[in-house]
Amino acid sequence: MKIIATAVALGVITSMISLGIASAATPAEIAAGEKLATTTNEGNCDACHMFKGAVEAGNIGPQLNDVKSMVPNRAEFYKIIYDEEARNPSTIMPAFGKNQILTPKQINEVIDFMYTK
Repeated sequence: MKIIATAVALGVITSMISLGIASAATPAEIAAGEKLATTTNEGNCDACHMFKGAVEAGNIGPQLNDVKSMVPNRAEFYKIIYDEEARNPSTIMPAFGKNQILTPKQINEVIDFMYTK
């Protein structure tokens, strides 16, 4: 029983780390997220959203100001970026993770950056 509990605990910790929940973002991760969010051939978040530091500052999606208050649950924010259509079938937001536009690491970097806005 103790071995099973340990295995479950390790699984939970591994999942938290892969979602970026277990540790604070480094300046390099935040900078990488900003680059992804503002680069046309990568995340390109600013094509549809306004946020501080946006290059293009689109107005299709909601403004992303104080994102950590808007979506305080990091796992939920990850799901939104990964595949918003699963939550909102009528969305026009690309499924960045499901469609392999961004890797899980890149999605976490975008979240790290957005949580500073």
